[in-house]
Amino acid sequence: MDKDKERLASYVISGDTDIDDMSSTGKKRLEWYYAPAFLLFWFVLLVAVVIPVFFHLPEGFRVEDEHTKPGAFIAERAERILFDFEMIGPKVVGSFANENRTVQLLLDEVELIRRSMHHDLYELEVDLQVVSGAYMHWTMINMYQGLQNFVVKLSSKNSTSQNYLLINSHFDTKPGSPGSGDDGAMVVVMLEVLRVLATSRETFTHPIVFLFNGAEENPLQASHGFITQHKWAKNCRALINLDSAGSGHKEILFQSGPNHPWLMKYYSKYAKRPYATSIGEELFQANIIPSDTDFRIFRDYGHLPGLDLAHTYNGYVYHTKFDKFNVIPRGTLQNTGDNILSLAKAFANAPEMEEPEKYAEGHSIFYDFMGLFFVYYTETQGQIINCCVSIIVIIAVGISFWRMAATSYMSIGKIMKTFILVLVLHIVGIVLAIGLPILMAVMFDAGDNSMTWFSNKWLVFGLYICPSLIGLCLPTLLYLSFNRNDKLRKSFKIQMILHSHAVFEAVLCIILTFIGLRSSYVFMISLLFYGVALILNLITTLHNRGKLWSVLVVLSQIMPFLYMAYIFLALSGTLMPMMGRFGTGLNPDLLVGGLFALGTILAMGFVIPLVNMFRHSKSILLALLAITFIFSMIAISPIGFPYTAKTNVGRVNFLNVQRVFYEYDGTVSKNESGYYFDFQDRRIHYPIQEHIDLSEMESVAEDCDEMMMCGLPLFNHRWFKSRRKGIWLPSDKPVEIPQTPTLILVNKTINTVTNIVRYNFQLSGPPHMSIFLLPIDGVSVLDWSFLKNMLHEKETYQPPYHIYFSYGKLSTPLDFYIDFKVDHASLDEPLFELGIAGHYVNFDFPRSKHTQAFINSFPDYIFVMEWPSSYERYIF
Repeated sequence: MDKDKERLASYVISGDTDIDDMSSTGKKRLEWYYAPAFLLFWFVLLVAVVIPVFFHLPEGFRVEDEHTKPGAFIAERAERILFDFEMIGPKVVGSFANENRTVQLLLDEVELIRRSMHHDLYELEVDLQVVSGAYMHWTMINMYQGLQNFVVKLSSKNSTSQNYLLINSHFDTKPGSPGSGDDGAMVVVMLEVLRVLATSRETFTHPIVFLFNGAEENPLQASHGFITQHKWAKNCRALINLDSAGSGHKEILFQSGPNHPWLMKYYSKYAKRPYATSIGEELFQANIIPSDTDFRIFRDYGHLPGLDLAHTYNGYVYHTKFDKFNVIPRGTLQNTGDNILSLAKAFANAPEMEEPEKYAEGHSIFYDFMGLFFVYYTETQGQIINCCVSIIVIIAVGISFWRMAATSYMSIGKIMKTFILVLVLHIVGIVLAIGLPILMAVMFDAGDNSMTWFSNKWLVFGLYICPSLIGLCLPTLLYLSFNRNDKLRKSFKIQMILHSHAVFEAVLCIILTFIGLRSSYVFMISLLFYGVALILNLITTLHNRGKLWSVLVVLSQIMPFLYMAYIFLALSGTLMPMMGRFGTGLNPDLLVGGLFALGTILAMGFVIPLVNMFRHSKSILLALLAITFIFSMIAISPIGFPYTAKTNVGRVNFLNVQRVFYEYDGTVSKNESGYYFDFQDRRIHYPIQEHIDLSEMESVAEDCDEMMMCGLPLFNHRWFKSRRKGIWLPSDKPVEIPQTPTLILVNKTINTVTNIVRYNFQLSGPPHMSIFLLPIDGVSVLDWSFLKNMLHEKETYQPPYHIYFSYGKLSTPLDFYIDFKVDHASLDEPLFELGIAGHYVNFDFPRSKHTQAFINSFPDYIFVMEWPSSYERYIF
C-alpha cells in the first residue's frame, strides 16, 4: 500500500494526475489479450453488418402476386422475357440474331403490352428507326449504316406536354456473349416498367420515350443515331440511362447531371433503395474504369441531363458466354425495377422537365448510407461543409492541446513540439500504409504472381490490408515504446496520434475540396464523427480522465467504419473484376493495393492507434506481420491462381487473320495467316502456354514501327491503343475467311494544274470493316467524303487515319472519295497506302475446323473472344 502511495505521489509530482489510469497493481494499460477482441470487433462489424446489408436484395414479386400488389413491378414477368432474350444467343450488330430475332422479340412484347393497356388513358406509339451516320470516337471516325433503334413513346391522352423523358438501354451484345446482364436485364426492366405504366390508372404529365438501341457495343452508334436524327429526340429533356458492367446485384448511380442537382432531389425522394456515390462518377470520368456508356452520347450530342445507372457487381462474367440468366437473381430485377418505375413516374410529372436548363446549378455531391438513406447537396454546399467541418475539428484539436498543457503543467510550446513530432511520425505511417501494399504489389508482379486475389478476394486481407495497418501504426507505436520519460502522460500521447490523423485529414480535405474533387466528402465524414467525439470529450471533461475518452472515440467510429467498409466493398466489387480486362500495360495489383490501402486508412485511421492502450502492443504488429506472411505463401500457391472456370475466367481476345500486302504494281509481297492476340490482363500468355503451342509467337511492336497500323486489322480505338502489346502467332494452315471485302477503284481524276488527285472507291464486305489511310511523304489529304474533323484538326489527328464502318439492316456498298494534294512534280508515283480490314464477328459466319480445334484447345478457365478477320494493304 505504501508503494502505491509513493507511485501516486511520483505521478502527481511529475504532473501526471491520471489517477484513473492506475490499477491496484500499478498497470496503466489494458491486458494484451483484450487487443484481439478489440480488433475482432471491427471484423465482426464487417462480416455481420456491412456484407449482409451490401448483398441484400428484395424478394422478387411473382406473377401470381399481381392481384395483391396492383401497379407493382413484377420481377418474374421480366425474368421470363430475359430467358427468351438469352435463348437468342449473342446479338452482334449486323447478325440475324440482333437485327431480326431480337427486334421481333421486342415487337412481340410491346404488342402484348398494347393489348393490356388502358386505351382510354394512354397512347402508345412504336417506331423502328433505321439510321445511318458518323461521329468522332476517340482516335477514329465511327461510321454506321442501317442500324436499328426500337423506340416506344407512351403518353397520357390528357397531356399536351411536348417535353419527354428518355429511358435508354441497348439490346446488342459483345461477340460470344448472350448478354443477359449486359444489357438484357435492363431491357426487360424497361419492358416491365412500360407495362406497369401503360396499365396504371395514374396518368403522368410528360410523355416517356423508351429507347431500346441496337448498337451500343459497336461502340455507342445507335444512341448517336437516335439523339441526332430521331423525330422525338429534340423533345427529350431528361434521361435515365441503364447499362451494365457486371451481372446482377443492385444498380449503382454513378453519373448524374451534369450540372443539374434537381435530378438528385428526385432520386433522393423516389429511389426506393438508393445506391450511389460521387466517387463512382469521378472514377468513371477519369477513364480509370475501362468502359463507356450511351450517357456520354446523350450528354455531348443532345445536351441531356440525366442519371446513368448500371449493374456493376460480378464483372467476372461481363462480356463472356457466362453472362447468363441463371447468375442474375430475381431480386436484382425487382430492386432495379422498383427504382426505375418510381423514378420514371417522378420525372414524368416533374415541373423541372418544362425547362431543365433553368435548374442547371452546378455539380452534385451524392452518396447513400448502406442503402438506408441518401444524401446529396451541390458542389458549392459541399465546399462549405467540408471546410467548416475541417476547421471546427482543427479548432477542437487546438483546445485539446490547451487542456493537455494545463493538466500536465507544461507550456503550450512543449505540447506543440511533441505534437509536431507525432504528426511527422503519423504522416510517415500514412506513407507506409500506402507504400507497403504498393511494395507487395510490385513484388508479386515482379514474380509473375499478379492478380492472385482475382478468384479469392479474401487474400487482399493479408496481402494489402494487414501491411497497411502495420504501416499506419508502426512509427507512432515505436515512438510510444521508446519515449517514456517526459511529463506527458501516455493517454495524451495516444490522443495526439488521433489528433494528428484528424489534422492530416482536415488539411487534405480542404486541399482536395478546392482542387474540385467531390470525392473528398469521405474525409469530411471521417472528420465529422471524430470531431463530435472530441467535442463531447472536451465538454464532459472525459478528455482528461484516463482511458474514458476512448469510449466515445470508439463509439464515434462505428458509423464511419460501416460507411467506409460499405463503399470500399462496393468499389472493390466493381474494380477487381475489371482488372481482368484492364490490359497488360499496368500492374493491377498497384490499383487494388492502393484502393485497399486508402480504404484501410479511412476505415481504421482513428481506430488502429488505440491498440497502444493495450499491454505488449508490439505483439499486434508481429501478429499482423505473421498474417501477411501466411497469406503471401497462400497467394503463391495454387490457391492464388487467378482464374476459375465459369465464374472467374481469364479473357483472351484474338483474331484469325489472313493478311495480304499488294504493292504499287499489283504484285503480292506478303500473304500469310496467323492469330493476332490482344491479351486482356497482366498475366498475358502465361496462363495458356501449357495448353497452346506459343513457341513461335512474336511481338508486333517492330511491325508497328514499320507498317501502317502494324499491318494488322485492328478492330477499334481500344485495339489501336494497345497495339504495341499485341502478339502474332503464325498459323501452319491458312486461315479460312468466309469472304473478303471487295474494294473497287471506281475512278481516278487528276488535276495537273492544282496537283490534286481524286480517287473514288466502292467498298463492300462484312458488317464490320475498317479503312486505314496513310499518305506517302509529300502527299496530304485535302478532302474526303468522311467526317472532316481529322482534316480540320491536324494537330489532334495525325495519319494514319482510321475510319471504322459497320452496318445493320442495310448492306449496300460504301461509296467514298479521297482528294490528295501532291507536293512533288510527278503524279505517277505512289501517293498513299490504303488498308481494308474485314471482321466476321458474328456467328452467321462459320469458323473452320482448324480454327475451332484451336479454340477448343484453350483451358476451361479462359474465355476466348475471337473471329476471322482479313486485311488487305494496297498502294495507290
